[in-house]
Amino acid sequence: MPWFPEFASAVELVRAQTRAAGHADPVGQYFTALNRGDTRALEDAWPGKVVVYDPHSGEVRGHRQLRRFVKRSQSLLAERHTRVETVASTVAGDRAVVELLAHMVSDGRELAWPVAVVAESPDDRSVVFRSYFSERSIDGQRHLRPPILSAGPAHLDGVVGVFQEAMAAGDAEAAVRTFTRDGYYREPIGPQHTHRGTDELRAFFRLCFSAGGGIGFEHCAVTDDGVRCALEYNCVRWGNHDLPPQAGVAVYERGDDGLLAAVRVYDDVRAPVEDR
Repeated sequence: MPWFPEFASAVELVRAQTRAAGHADPVGQYFTALNRGDTRALEDAWPGKVVVYDPHSGEVRGHRQLRRFVKRSQSLLAERHTRVETVASTVAGDRAVVELLAHMVSDGRELAWPVAVVAESPDDRSVVFRSYFSERSIDGQRHLRPPILSAGPAHLDGVVGVFQEAMAAGDAEAAVRTFTRDGYYREPIGPQHTHRGTDELRAFFRLCFSAGGGIGFEHCAVTDDGVRCALEYNCVRWGNHDLPPQAGVAVYERGDDGLLAAVRVYDDVRAPVEDR
């Protein structure tokens, strides 16, 4: 499902980083355009390239496709009586990552659906959006999400790097030690799949690593504001199972003691241990 109306918060953050002081900034028009499903103000705000990468709609490129995308988004969100809560925003350089929790009704059920949106402005006239979420909560299925970004020199500092090393090695105890006492790991399919505290985290990571070892990621892009670190990645291996590369993003939130207070993951990777 497209989540274009909520990209406004990401764009506002990116624009604050990239717009020169005193430059005309039609943010108000931009919000109005998205809320009304009218892209005219949006096209004025970003007269260059506008590209959207969405798990449900695929690649949306150019203003003409954007108009169709926004209208479809408005319809789908309205059908499900969607109310969106902003969880956190991470901004660094020309990139912003906005985490959302979409409260909606699907098949008579109330759902809380995690969504992450990355907005990146390569120049003052253009913007790229990458949205990440799992569709399993909606249709009960995992959907292969091909890579959007290539592996790059994405450096991870401190506890986030230690956690990634533990994940790659399949070391459950090392992964647990990176968390604060009441830290949690939230799976992509929703808050009901949150593992909090040492015992729950240990059980979860032991299950994750029961498929023959650790989990292999290609690191693509890092957005780190000192409190939260968002890693866009391609998952390529789970235990001794090679996977077709699948795109995702994880946000690592540091506590006051420097350990992980939270890890929130947004992807649709089907794990070999999922049915256990």
